Amino acid sequence: MSAGTTGRTPSTNLVGGGGSARRAPVAIVTGASRGIGAAVARVLAAKGASLVLNYSSESSRTKIDELASELKQTHGVNCLVVQANLAFPTAPKHIVDVAKNHFSHPKTNKFQIDYLINNAGIAGNAPVEDVTPEEFSRQYAVNVLAPLLLVQAALPYLPTDRSGRIVNVSSVSSSLGLIGQSVYGGTKAALESMTRTWARELAERATVNAVNPGPVRTDMYDETSEAFKNHLRPFIQTAPLQAARKDVDEKWVQEAAETDGGRLAWDYEVAGVIGMLCSEESGWCTGSVICANGGMVMK
Repeated sequence: MSAGTTGRTPSTNLVGGGGSARRAPVAIVTGASRGIGAAVARVLAAKGASLVLNYSSESSRTKIDELASELKQTHGVNCLVVQANLAFPTAPKHIVDVAKNHFSHPKTNKFQIDYLINNAGIAGNAPVEDVTPEEFSRQYAVNVLAPLLLVQAALPYLPTDRSGRIVNVSSVSSSLGLIGQSVYGGTKAALESMTRTWARELAERATVNAVNPGPVRTDMYDETSEAFKNHLRPFIQTAPLQAARKDVDEKWVQEAAETDGGRLAWDYEVAGVIGMLCSEESGWCTGSVICANGGMVMK
């Protein structure tokens, strides 16, 4: 095809796309109660998607209910909250079954999952001599097995025209060899490997990509040890977009940057990249790890 020629005009599944009301796409977001997951839910809601918001623990119930209410009021979208602890192998199928019961067409019973965001994850740092089989199994169950089982459960309901979008949330830990992350870094490397495999196996159904955030100003990062933060500091200091700016960033951000080595990412900055990967215009990108870490890792 010659330059300046387009094969077709992009359309959209979103409500009102193409000048007439159409089915809103259905998105499943795991770990949606806070951080990147909640930010992704906001991005997809702004695009008109119906949302399945997954959370694991009862302590997150208030947060996720507030998020669902916010998205309904702000964007008029349908939100379904599903509690399921992804540490258990039965959880992924439960999420899909509840979503199917809720979003199936009342007459045709047709159900389709358009966007699947494998965001939920758990972490834990330990030097190699202290890693236990229990900790290995705990992290791999949530970070590796759960995404695999969720894709399996969703497979019968993915589109058949390549319009589906699967995005896996990885981490710079898969590449940097950070001290204490034999297990966590390994889980994210496994997730990236599965991303490439699924991109081939599901090519007629969906694009499959990953994003690899660095440190994000979230509860998960705040809970890490001072020793780990000190280890990460040199990586932050050399990331081109993580330098705090005196005349741009708020004073408390600049002060925190002095301790952290630079400004951490905001959750919406990572969510914006995920939202981009869920667009129709991203349909030529699959099997990739998209760097969303301020330049900490460049591929």
